[in-house]
Amino acid sequence: MTFAPAQPPKPASLVQRAFASERLLLRPLVEGDAALLTRHAADRRVAMGTRSIPHPLPEGSAEAFIQAAHAPDKVEDIWAIDGTPLGSDSLLGVISLKALDRKQSQIGYWVAPGHWHSGIASEAVRLLLAENPHDNQTVFAEVFQDNPVSARLLTQAGFEYIGDAEAFAVSREVVVPTWTYLRHMR
Repeated sequence: MTFAPAQPPKPASLVQRAFASERLLLRPLVEGDAALLTRHAADRRVAMGTRSIPHPLPEGSAEAFIQAAHAPDKVEDIWAIDGTPLGSDSLLGVISLKALDRKQSQIGYWVAPGHWHSGIASEAVRLLLAENPHDNQTVFAEVFQDNPVSARLLTQAGFEYIGDAEAFAVSREVVVPTWTYLRHMR
């Protein structure tokens, strides 16, 4: 039996579309998001829930993140979770799809603590999955095992638990146990 070799990760979208629901807008990041991005990402609670946000947040990190989100060689599409349809802030958090190979991506997201337990993250995940901008067959996700709320969000969005793993968390400076999930899109 032979297997096709793994393909290198496909590049993320060069032209990233926006998607709207009744309560929120997922749109590409813009330079004007830097202040709110800095305020929210600098919150220790946000950083501790992610792999990649350092704490304390170095100066200029938000601007560098926005620039990277528009780089021609990016492998991840990143959207602002925009609350203006609710009459709220223009940036409540971010959601992303990192392109993998074989029509697969990994979803990631965080929401500012002031909007936790409001359904914003659930709605953003469901909206992005419904739009399926990478035309995925499978989407993966991981959450730290000390974040059962995010794990429940994923299962409610149709993800299945597939196992335990570990990931290095920059803000914690340690390897953290994770739960891994997948969702078949077709």
